[in-house]
Amino acid sequence: MALRIGLPLRKNYAKLVFGDISPLQSIRFLSSSKSSVPKMRFVQFLRKNDDRSRLGVVSDDGSKLVELSGGACISNDMVSFISQNISMEEIQRKLNGLQTEEMTDSHILLPPLVNPQKIICIGLNFKDHCEEQNKPAPTEPMFFSKFNTALTGPTGDVIAHKITTKMDWEVELGVVIGKEGKKVPKEQAMDYVFGYTIAQDISARDWQKSRNGGQFLIGKSMDTFLPLGPAIVHKSLIKDVYDLKMRTLINGVEKQNHFTGDMIFKIDDVIHRLSQSITLKPGDLILTGTPKGVGMYRNPPEYLKVGDVIETEIQCLGRMVNKVVADS
Repeated sequence: MALRIGLPLRKNYAKLVFGDISPLQSIRFLSSSKSSVPKMRFVQFLRKNDDRSRLGVVSDDGSKLVELSGGACISNDMVSFISQNISMEEIQRKLNGLQTEEMTDSHILLPPLVNPQKIICIGLNFKDHCEEQNKPAPTEPMFFSKFNTALTGPTGDVIAHKITTKMDWEVELGVVIGKEGKKVPKEQAMDYVFGYTIAQDISARDWQKSRNGGQFLIGKSMDTFLPLGPAIVHKSLIKDVYDLKMRTLINGVEKQNHFTGDMIFKIDDVIHRLSQSITLKPGDLILTGTPKGVGMYRNPPEYLKVGDVIETEIQCLGRMVNKVVADS
């Protein structure tokens, strides 16, 4: 059974991880392949009635799973696994000797990274996003960060915190670092990439723009403000990372539709610049910016409210569905 929408969750599941939308949400990868053979699409997941996090790989069509952490001498934690620096050839050999299983409602997807050391974001990194704000394109990247406690899974609930009334959406390509890097030459920077994932950079615009002295941290880092997933797709499966369609839909209405190639500062440049003064570690996550179509710059402005459903897609990487819920 492929992952799908609409099945109810048991009440004892942690809502901050996978929410009230089905844990069987489709992880279709929006590619031409319909393969049901698990390959280098890495997920973190739980089994029903078992709190131990596990690591596995899934097929293009989301129907099959192989657990890597069940006896293959591989860590059950994604960051630790990436740090092991196991070659994809060795992973494939291990996969050949492991059991393939059907994805069912007993599998609960977590964020593929649950404890990255760093989450680094880039503001104003798409030309049309600058234009919708009537701002010139920056001449150097604007970096900021989010805390890892903002992470939630690809079907996790997004909390409408009582302290904000201006929650907004931002689809972003996430870049996962594969090995430690310091002062990385630009021409070697892509060697430091492990893979790619989908991020939805939820933002409290009131806290980002007019409160907290104009600092972004609180407005970007509230709990559940970073849905991530459904998988980390190894870079070897992505033919051209700058030719991927990216979309956000709110309650089924398309709000963002663009492609990754419109980035102002490309991934190699970003890794090079960051690593001049900050040591990048395996599992670090870089969010590469969002295109036009965010709520704040619509006329009139639009903001998320309780009950809204956020769908986030990037071609070849998958799809997430997250529901906005009331603060407790």
